Formats: sequence, structure tokens, C-alpha cells
Amino acid sequence: MGTPFRVGFGFDIHRLIPGDFATIGGVQIPSALMAEGHSDADVLIHALCDALLGAVGLQDIGHHFPNTDESLKGIDSKILLVKVCLMVRELQYEIGNVDMTVISETPKINPYIAEMKTSLANTMGIETSQIGIKATTNEKLGAIGASEGIAAHAVALVYTVTG
Repeated sequence: MGTPFRVGFGFDIHRLIPGDFATIGGVQIPSALMAEGHSDADVLIHALCDALLGAVGLQDIGHHFPNTDESLKGIDSKILLVKVCLMVRELQYEIGNVDMTVISETPKINPYIAEMKTSLANTMGIETSQIGIKATTNEKLGAIGASEGIAAHAVALVYTVTG
């Protein structure tokens, strides 16, 4: 099986379009802009899924849940995260901790971080203390700085649950 501890990294980016809310970290945040995507376009969960999949040596979220699959159109990304956590656990790993950063000018997520942590902890079957979520802007630079997009980075530590 290899080393008892493994780390994975994930990144996701979505275009922002007019809307009433943005779904980030499993939480609907009031916003004049929302992420565009095949699913609910939850940039934070998508980056997290990739980090978890990478930690256990599996292919990325697009491989497992392709945007060409019409059954996934508009799907709640928490459902994808549940499936990814099952894949991790089927390979005899458990989630140690995850740490994520959202990069966006808008919406501002700081008031929603505690709610996001609770949502993700409940979805993943871990404690909120195992989840870090931070927010930053792109200092008005590039497409993200112009509020044309939103991005997220995630890192996940997993460990073996068997000898």
C-alpha cells in the first residue's frame, strides 16, 4: 500500500455569471454572481474532491464525474464529495485533515466559513476541526480580480486505517 500518510492537491476555477447566489463549500451565499458549470459549480468542493482523489492515487473529478454525463447536470457537489470519500475509504484510507483557500473578489465568504465547515464535516464524516477554509482576493488582478471567475485550492492528508 505504500506510506501510511499521503497528501493530495486540488485546484478548480469557474467563470462567474449573473445569478442570485453562489454555492461554495456546500453553502448557498447570496450573490449577484454565481459560478457557471455542469453541476452546481461548487469550486471549493471540486478542488477538495481532486485533492482527496490525488491523495489516494486516483484520477481527477472530471474522470469520475464527467461534464458530458447528463445525469450529473445540476447535481449538488456534496453528492460527488460523498462518493469521493467512499472511494478514499474503500482504498483503506481515512481523512486526516483538509485545508482550502477560495480566491475571489466576490462573493465574500468569510461570514459563511463556519457554516461551510459544518456542511463539509457532515458530508465527509469528519470533525470541523479537521477542516481549514480561508479566503483571499486576487488584488483586482486578472480575470479573478475582475470578478470574471472564482478559484479554489485544496490540500488533503489521508492515512491508512490498516497495517
